[in-house]
Amino acid sequence: MKWSFVIPYFNEADYLPATLESLAAQTFRPFRLILVDNGSTDASAALARQVGAMLPDIDVVHLREPRPGKIHALEHGLAAVATPYIAFGDADTIYPPHYLATADAAFAPGVVAVMGTDVPGDDAAAALRKRRHVRYASRLWPRQTHTGGYGQTFRTDALRAAGGYGERWWRYVLEDHEIMQRVGKQGRVVYPFDLWCVPSNRRADRSAVNWTLAERLLYHFTPAAAKDWYFYRFLGPRLAARRMDNLNLRDKTWL
Repeated sequence: MKWSFVIPYFNEADYLPATLESLAAQTFRPFRLILVDNGSTDASAALARQVGAMLPDIDVVHLREPRPGKIHALEHGLAAVATPYIAFGDADTIYPPHYLATADAAFAPGVVAVMGTDVPGDDAAAALRKRRHVRYASRLWPRQTHTGGYGQTFRTDALRAAGGYGERWWRYVLEDHEIMQRVGKQGRVVYPFDLWCVPSNRRADRSAVNWTLAERLLYHFTPAAAKDWYFYRFLGPRLAARRMDNLNLRDKTWL
């Protein structure tokens, strides 16, 4: 088997079934679907097993991570991967049928990560503009991250060589950007124009889990050679002072 798709979740009963249905419609076969329950107290785990049981041609693996925090669920999911390629997604995101096939085709020699763009599902013109923006931005700033954890795929060996996920590296929000700072040192990162997904519109307000405008601007203008300083000497301490660790995502104060 060539691909694993990891979905961590915590209390996502309203969104998880639609996400799993979109993964069931993938044209790329076979693949392993790893679902990591991060201690849900709603019906998410039961729904995951219910939908998973209806996918006989997909190898569905159910895991439970009791340590609270998305970073722990990601770490647990990665530890269970035995395939050369891995996709990470979010439990409130719709993936078009060609998603895995498009990612697979983009892994040319030297490419260590293939990234998907987030687009709105109800505005085709806006979706096209966003895809064009990311295409140009990723060419202008190839060592910066232009997408989030909902759309990241990796060569498994490159992700592990970079250290994978874990609080020993990063315990704050924006773990999807920090991981790319390390993975990008392993090789090329590409953003195919046709690789996109549709996160839920509840993401419109992320003020409780996001960086400030000044922090974002400094990220864009910090040279690649100084990005370690930016994350570990500048941004990390600032997020710690604001208590913006990865539990903020679990609590979903940004809904």
